[in-house]
Amino acid sequence: MFGLTPFNRAVIRSSNEQKPLADWIDDFFSDDFFPVRSLRHDTFKVDVKEEADAYIVEADMPGVKKDEVHLEFHEGYLSIGIEKEEKKDEENKQYVHRERRQCSMHRSLYLGDLDFDQIEAKLQDGILTIKAPKAQQVETKRRIEIK
Repeated sequence: MFGLTPFNRAVIRSSNEQKPLADWIDDFFSDDFFPVRSLRHDTFKVDVKEEADAYIVEADMPGVKKDEVHLEFHEGYLSIGIEKEEKKDEENKQYVHRERRQCSMHRSLYLGDLDFDQIEAKLQDGILTIKAPKAQQVETKRRIEIK
């Protein structure tokens, strides 16, 4: 019943209730002890739709400018990368904690053979939309009759 498990059981538990074993195990394997990359936290979300003649890729990129996005296609993989750096000239600012400075994200999607010259990309309202037409498949397989 994983789908019904609360995200943070500690929040809904009363202060005098004992911590169950499941919470001890969850805490042990949390990101605090074993930091791992999580798509939920450190990259952009991507939807891929397949049509008869093309793939439509939509990626959420709020606050990203088109010159910060890099697209490549190589050996069946469509790669989407972002290199974003926030620069502010601030003097006499005494930050205690700062996280909003540089961002680098990358996703690769295997789409197979595409018509590279016909791939189109558009960034509008924080959504990158890529239309990647499938390459025309030449039938190279034939049945040979035995006489």
